[in-house]
Amino acid sequence: MREDFPMLQTEVHGRPLIYLDSAATSQKPRAVIDAIAKFYASQYGTVHRAVYSSSVTAGELYAASRKKVKNFIHANHEEEIIFTKGTTDGINLVAHSFGKAFVRPGDEILISEMEHHSNIVPWQLMCEDRGAIIRVIPMSDAGELDLEAYQSLLSERTKMVAVTHVSNALGTINPVKQMIAMAHAAGAKVLVDGAQSVPHMPVDVQELDADFYAFSGHKMLGPTGIGCLFGKRALLDAMPPYQGGGDMIDRVSFEKTTYNTLPLKFEAGTPAIAQVVGLGAAVDYLSSIGMQAIRTREEELFAEVWPHVVDIPGIKVLGSAKERAAIITFTVQDVHPLDIATLLDVQGIAVRSGHLCVQPIMRRFGISAAVRASIAFYNTGEELHFFCKALREVIAHCS
Repeated sequence: MREDFPMLQTEVHGRPLIYLDSAATSQKPRAVIDAIAKFYASQYGTVHRAVYSSSVTAGELYAASRKKVKNFIHANHEEEIIFTKGTTDGINLVAHSFGKAFVRPGDEILISEMEHHSNIVPWQLMCEDRGAIIRVIPMSDAGELDLEAYQSLLSERTKMVAVTHVSNALGTINPVKQMIAMAHAAGAKVLVDGAQSVPHMPVDVQELDADFYAFSGHKMLGPTGIGCLFGKRALLDAMPPYQGGGDMIDRVSFEKTTYNTLPLKFEAGTPAIAQVVGLGAAVDYLSSIGMQAIRTREEELFAEVWPHVVDIPGIKVLGSAKERAAIITFTVQDVHPLDIATLLDVQGIAVRSGHLCVQPIMRRFGISAAVRASIAFYNTGEELHFFCKALREVIAHCS
């Protein structure tokens, strides 16, 4: 399968690229690249607006991708799949529209201590606008959410729980099915940030009973600029549009405008058609492998590299959750994360450094930045062993 990914055949500083930043964005298989190129070269046209042949073809491809996503995450209805710009856009859509429809002064929104900034800031903006209050679910030193504290935070004032399925920094896999059930028992709705889960494991939104589930195309082998928001149909129907413009309207007059049905009510303007086609190709590619096979492979790779990383002198790994994805975030005593990432790049190894868009997590562990190596199924054991060897050399060089 590595031969399907052109970037994995390239070199960096004269060395083969070892890509360990899939939590930030994934590499793209040739099938996705070709699907986008073919669309632009021989299938391109607008959708929902014309009857000429290429427009009809584009519309069919666009609709087919929505159906593929619906089946991929096991949604009930195609109209429950809203195309967005990405996870961040989907969360902002829910925060704005759900907040406008359902949140009143004094209501509470629960988020967790391990959230990405994109699952914090939209809720803060909404609470400032609606007079609502943010409550934070704490986590342990192991990077696991405190479910007893979560239960105590839930009340009749709780309108929404917004929680990540998988932490982008700690790799923690949260028990979201249990958390959703607990929230529903208190009368609250739940949004799950699935940016780090959908690309790496099977996701069934019906089995989870999620009210909203947001994820990004570029992290699941697809193009940038496209993502999806799943929302239960009854909730989406009850929420006002997020943006105004073309496609989301039914009838426009200067006196009053009426809105389109789902999902178009939330898809204002000319959509990212080529990106949607690319997303459909990415779903096909992932489905051809099988998400459980991907999950198993990444567990094997993580198990292979983990003991070698934690054995390196001076390394401190963030989090030790029992259930975790193939993400290793760490610091090295007396060595700045940027220096480590820069020197690994010289060896052809791509890792992430910085606050990872989780400044509250950084403060929780008493640091300002860290290094993250994130694994995907297209990595190899040989790459990971070379990473550990290079990391040892970098630390020795900096010490």
